[in-house]
Amino acid sequence: MRMRGDKIKKTEEEWRNELTPEEYAVLREKGTERPFSGKFTDTKEKGEFLCKACGNKLFSSDTKFDSGTGWPSFDKAIPDAIRYRIDTAGGTERTEVVCAKCGSHLGHVFDDGPTDTGKRYCINSVCLEHGNKKEK
Repeated sequence: MRMRGDKIKKTEEEWRNELTPEEYAVLREKGTERPFSGKFTDTKEKGEFLCKACGNKLFSSDTKFDSGTGWPSFDKAIPDAIRYRIDTAGGTERTEVVCAKCGSHLGHVFDDGPTDTGKRYCINSVCLEHGNKKEK
């Protein structure tokens, strides 16, 4: 593993060895989990949600809401925790959300959120850990 500044750089072989097949498929290959199948879809636990790949703090439970979409949804990310990319896969343009520290795919953000931010970060549960675990 190489670190560049505070960014993590690993080979895909290293990621494949560290992540489960499902985690790898979503985090590294931009997959998605089935709606309503993730362990954090309905959780109300307080605390922080971290990147499953690197431990980077991404979202606070205070920003989580029930969007009814089948994935954990948040209206705001922790400052500087994520980056955005244009995603044109599937024939439509969406905004992909990736971890700022390791570049792993997390989900997408939409401008239809019900709070004053107007945002809905639709994030795969498999990409998240809950709690205050040490960064990897």
